Amino acid sequence: MSGIDAAPVAAGLPSGGTIAAVLGACALALAVLVPVMRRRPDALALLAIFALPFRVPIATHARTVNLLIPLYVVVAAGVIAHLIPRLVRRHSAERHEANPSPRNSSTWLTPRGVEWLLFAAVALYALQTLYSADRAKAVENIVFFYIPFALLFLLLRDVRWTRELLLRCLAVAVALAVVFAGIGFVEYARKSLFLNPKVVAANQYDNYFRVNSLFFDPNIYGRFLALVTIAVTTVILWSSRRREQLIGAAVLAWLVAALVTSFSQSSIAALLLGLAVLAASRWSVRSTVYASVGLVAIAGLLVLVAPASLHFGLKGSGGSTSNATSGRTKLISGGLELFAKRPLQGFGSGSFETEYKRNDRTTTENATSASHTIPVTVAAEQGILGLALYVALLVSAAVVLLRGAGRSPPRIALAACFAALVLHTWTYADFLEDPFTWTLLAIGVALARARAPATQVRTPVAF
Repeated sequence: MSGIDAAPVAAGLPSGGTIAAVLGACALALAVLVPVMRRRPDALALLAIFALPFRVPIATHARTVNLLIPLYVVVAAGVIAHLIPRLVRRHSAERHEANPSPRNSSTWLTPRGVEWLLFAAVALYALQTLYSADRAKAVENIVFFYIPFALLFLLLRDVRWTRELLLRCLAVAVALAVVFAGIGFVEYARKSLFLNPKVVAANQYDNYFRVNSLFFDPNIYGRFLALVTIAVTTVILWSSRRREQLIGAAVLAWLVAALVTSFSQSSIAALLLGLAVLAASRWSVRSTVYASVGLVAIAGLLVLVAPASLHFGLKGSGGSTSNATSGRTKLISGGLELFAKRPLQGFGSGSFETEYKRNDRTTTENATSASHTIPVTVAAEQGILGLALYVALLVSAAVVLLRGAGRSPPRIALAACFAALVLHTWTYADFLEDPFTWTLLAIGVALARARAPATQVRTPVAF
């Protein structure tokens, strides 16, 4: 999972000293970060991008949870430094204004529409917790995902995203990806992982070795690499400087090689979709569609003629679509059965794992908290109401990210990354539970609102 990854450990609850140490470190970090953010408005964005990937393992009863504590600290500091003073000033201005000017009515296909749909999704998820069979899981998602990420969205939405700040944030993300990829290469060379005993155990039975660097999960590691790779490709395609293109190509080769070592098919598919969006924007939509259809046909042919030893999972004694998709087809079919039983309101937020087991579809050891296909998970847990809201959010976000983007590489990169992320959530997990979703939408909403020369680059040769 993006925010909380659980792994069984022989550990009890955290000791009082550990909790005190963590709280003390967080308080010290806040004392340092708040003044920095007050003096340097761009510090918030840079620190948020830097903190996005980092998870800290916390031992609890019978398991370890990996929390985005660095990001929580950055969000808390941002709220204290920027959000609270802004809300106070706004309240004061509205109280002293005799006839406040009415705001223009918004539609769902505008930046304000994206905002309302996001917060409506959070509200509906919280409401459907009331009849969930696993309220603890739902509350966990709200506390550790939706609330802090919603605050992150509000903070990043109000940042003044200049060209320089966007490039600095990209540089931070690229530096992190390069380092993480290097750690992944070390893992692959040693055939030993630093983290996640579940993947360590799985590697003992597979004929290929999957790395996850410091992400606790190869697919989340692959998702991060794919998104950064798309951003770097955007620089290469729209830059007119040969030096930037050469450096970008070298970084691209490094990141793609690292992505291959994760053996994350979902991440590779997400990367290809993101690259297709870039190609359609840079050259021709029609040519991109033709090329994509041709590549898909070639890939399908290779899978059909490939020997079973290549382990695509479709051939051999254990060959099946379930084997090829690592059991996802069973999860999807089970999720659709749950949806059919309660189509209107679903079984409640966070209830997929409990209801899936209750219908005798799996054992406790093999249970999963999601179908690994977000639309199916939403349908099973939240019914038609949640599914309709989810579809409306996707449509609204796509329109806002693409409409008026013109030849603006930053906005095109955001649209390509968002498309890649959505596809990844259809083949793995985590949509609103991933901080990257909220970050991409916040920056996209801010740029769509601004339409300023600083962020709206109209020439095809300048990033």
